[in-house]
Amino acid sequence: MKIRTDEITSVIKQEIAQFSDRLEVSDVGQVVEVGDGIARIYGLGAAMAAELLEIETSEGSVMAQAMNLEADTVGAVIFGDYLKVREGDTVRSTGRLLEVPAGEELLGRVVNPLGQPLDGGPAINASETRKLDIVAPGIAERQPVMQPLQTGIKAIDSMIPIGRGQRELIIGDRKTGKTAVAIDTIINQKKFWGTKDAVVCIYVAVGQKESTVAGVVDTLKKHGAMDYTIVVNASASDPAPLQYIAPYAGCAMGEYFMWKGQHVLCIYDDLSKQATAYRQLSLLLRRPPGREAYPGDVFYLHSRLLERATKLSDENGGGSLTALPVIETQEGDVSAYIPTNVISITDGQIYLEPDLFFAGVRPAINVGISVSRVGGNAQIKAMKQIAGSLRLDLAAYRELEAFAQLGTELDKATQRQLDRGAAMVELLKQPQFVPMDVIDQVISIFAGTKGYLDDVDKDDVARFERDLIEYMQGAGKAVRDELASKRAFNDELTERLNATIRDFKANWK
Repeated sequence: MKIRTDEITSVIKQEIAQFSDRLEVSDVGQVVEVGDGIARIYGLGAAMAAELLEIETSEGSVMAQAMNLEADTVGAVIFGDYLKVREGDTVRSTGRLLEVPAGEELLGRVVNPLGQPLDGGPAINASETRKLDIVAPGIAERQPVMQPLQTGIKAIDSMIPIGRGQRELIIGDRKTGKTAVAIDTIINQKKFWGTKDAVVCIYVAVGQKESTVAGVVDTLKKHGAMDYTIVVNASASDPAPLQYIAPYAGCAMGEYFMWKGQHVLCIYDDLSKQATAYRQLSLLLRRPPGREAYPGDVFYLHSRLLERATKLSDENGGGSLTALPVIETQEGDVSAYIPTNVISITDGQIYLEPDLFFAGVRPAINVGISVSRVGGNAQIKAMKQIAGSLRLDLAAYRELEAFAQLGTELDKATQRQLDRGAAMVELLKQPQFVPMDVIDQVISIFAGTKGYLDDVDKDDVARFERDLIEYMQGAGKAVRDELASKRAFNDELTERLNATIRDFKANWK
């Protein structure tokens, strides 16, 4: 039989009356219904939206958050073990919003969304706490995104550049290498650690298997990247409320560093699972379902998170928070509800295609529908100078490749374009966890676009590139150092680099 709250109102009022000499009646409530991370509470007449509530159970207090303010009840989500909560438990409002610990003490740690350690290490005594959900900085407090955030991945840094303060979506089916792109980006920040360009990385795992997250942490430790990384984990076995707040918790931890003038990279892996957790909470709270059974405010769920990614103005310290949200598609359906929502919020997307992945092109980036709306502003000048035609070359190659499969005779110019395209596809392949320095990327792509790889066998392209980079760090070091200091090409430097690559190729076997 369903509990009707109005029928037990008088009983609860009598129960609360005994406390009335010490407490305000409106500040105390009682649990009338509980289940699956949700509590329905009678009383709490003065409770505010998103206010933190304290439920007193027989096994200690449990925290909850008011989400639905109804005529005579409050719908709340429970953080922690909701199995401890029983009907009739007393609930007190705290007058506070949900906060998470933030500070340098969290670096190198694996924590849950409430900031409690999951790595078996000591308790975290953070220097301060930050509110979980805040209003994003306004336009006047920001500045345009101009500074590159190097991922170390050739295909991204050359064609889909990411700037500090940008929001770039990583989207694709499961098992297409979305997390690998994010992890490579974290590992690539190692060379900046300890400099003024240092980037603090926050990896938020939502709804992942515990073994997957353990593998990510292990990879980061192996590459020395945990020193500047915080891992926030709300795994698949955690209750839906923790999965719902995890991305906000990671963002709040990052904002601590951003407002100190530092640079932060937040990876939300993945927001599809956060939306699923939010749908679960919303349906249990009896909010009306809309498209694909998601509640109407699911757009606001993601927009208020991603709007917090920003490049602050110099008056505010010039810090930045870059967001790389991950979305998983079903059978490549980028026009589904959640993918289109997040595409419309972000400043571009990196689309990973299963067909390319299985064809051995890794990272499996589809350059046709991948885009960065910041573009060349987020590249060093040298990269902008040589990578301008790269996207068009690859798009033309894809079209010609389909045409050439018909078996028609090709003229020399078309054949040359096909050879160039095939060489560039090989050149843009990159093994996992081997991010490249941006100057090495420039030299590599320069060699490809200038035609030095056209007559190199496809299977030898990776070896040619590896040997060329080695040569540039040895015999060609003077030219490489000049390029690294100027970060742009002029006629003289272009000719010197051409001559160096010609010398290398003449002796290369």
